[in-house]
Amino acid sequence: MPHTFGSVLVGAALALLPVAHSDSGTSIRLTMKHPGREGAGPRTATLRCDPPGGRHPEAMRACADLKESGGRFEHEPDGRMCTAIHSPAAVRAEGTWRGRPVRFRKTYPNDCVMRSQTGMIFAF
Repeated sequence: MPHTFGSVLVGAALALLPVAHSDSGTSIRLTMKHPGREGAGPRTATLRCDPPGGRHPEAMRACADLKESGGRFEHEPDGRMCTAIHSPAAVRAEGTWRGRPVRFRKTYPNDCVMRSQTGMIFAF
């Protein structure tokens, strides 16, 4: 009987511990480069969520975009009008989102199209 009482107490104590937040474990290294532009090397930023941070200047909005899309880096275009100027923007993302590995790579025809389809994620 003493063991049963002790087990109940331990179980009750464990039930009172805080549960880990579902967004924990988000750390993503983002890279953007513009192939063909002279002197334009790649830019990088680290995005962390919950709380938003890292070296991303728009971390709060970028985390909100990721959360809204369920962790996808790309979504349907947001409706903005973009010119047909060809100035490629190559983006890459590697890391973890909510504790699971993520990887994304794509080249867009220009920055406007890239932002239309990725929101604030690559806005650095």
